[in-house]
Amino acid sequence: MDKNSFVYKEIKEHQQNKQLTSAELADLFANYLGDSMFTCVFDHYLQVVEDDEVKDFIEFAIGLSKRHVKQISEIFTVEKIPIPVGFGEQDVRKDAPRLFSDMFMVFYITQMASIGLTTYGGAYGNATRQDILNHFRNTINDSAETYERGIHLLLTKGFDLSPPTIPYPKGVDFVEKKSFISIITGRDRPLTANEIKHLQYNINTNILGKSLMIGFSQAASSAKIRKYFQKGTQLADKQIKGLSLQLTNQDLPSPKLMDAHITDSTTAPFSDKLMLYHSSLAGNVALTNIGTGLAQMMRHDLAAEFTALIPVIGKYNNDGLNMMIEHGWFEEPFTAADRKKLSESPRGNQS
Repeated sequence: MDKNSFVYKEIKEHQQNKQLTSAELADLFANYLGDSMFTCVFDHYLQVVEDDEVKDFIEFAIGLSKRHVKQISEIFTVEKIPIPVGFGEQDVRKDAPRLFSDMFMVFYITQMASIGLTTYGGAYGNATRQDILNHFRNTINDSAETYERGIHLLLTKGFDLSPPTIPYPKGVDFVEKKSFISIITGRDRPLTANEIKHLQYNINTNILGKSLMIGFSQAASSAKIRKYFQKGTQLADKQIKGLSLQLTNQDLPSPKLMDAHITDSTTAPFSDKLMLYHSSLAGNVALTNIGTGLAQMMRHDLAAEFTALIPVIGKYNNDGLNMMIEHGWFEEPFTAADRKKLSESPRGNQS
């Protein structure tokens, strides 16, 4: 046995009785709900897809999601933790016509894989038990392969997700004037490569979110939920226009909308529960991306624009969460013990 194998064996033996941490529980729970939802979405895609290359890509993606759900179920079973309800066959309408084009399906899976790289990276960075580290390392690798397959497939279909290019620098420079970040004069300087990157990324996620909200608003059975999705469409559209303007003002191209890739179907392929949860997930991703972008914006006008979006998106997310609770669809995450409640609970006779 080599040194590495011996160390790994020692770690495995040491950790076999180690309880899952709160971070590991949180990330496994979120991973289970997310991948059980994706399994349903991909199931619908497989029912209506027409392009054989796109079908192969969807089959690859659904295989990964099903494997993740199975692995987490096995971990919870060993730990004697109740397996979450998540999403299943009851959340997919087998006879529903397509709501999105084949090209949108590829764009959707590719964007979700990109988001997964960040999400799973955070989960891996907060895990300590070896089997959980292994799980999230594998999900990172799965997301990376899916993303690469997706961007290459999109390119072969004539759709390029690449951010804008800028001229290579001709030398190394240092900022000499505070006007570079000034709230007044800083807005007149060219965007940095990092600012362009985060503007593009947030536009792309909003393009995906807007398309989903348009489709969901056509198909949801509840009038109240349809109205909520319409509001989400308007919110995403406003962000796309505002952030795209920052690029076009610098003579840089902005990403293309995917609105034309939504069909005119009003038959829901998914349950209202799934669509509302998906909206909540999209809102959480939007907040994360805005926060990450805000930390990288050195122009004060950009920072102010990003900051203003946080309470608006937060309120929208909160409204959706309240609707899920009203319908009994919000599956409670794992929580710490309520010590006060435990100390006040009645006791039986004690000798």
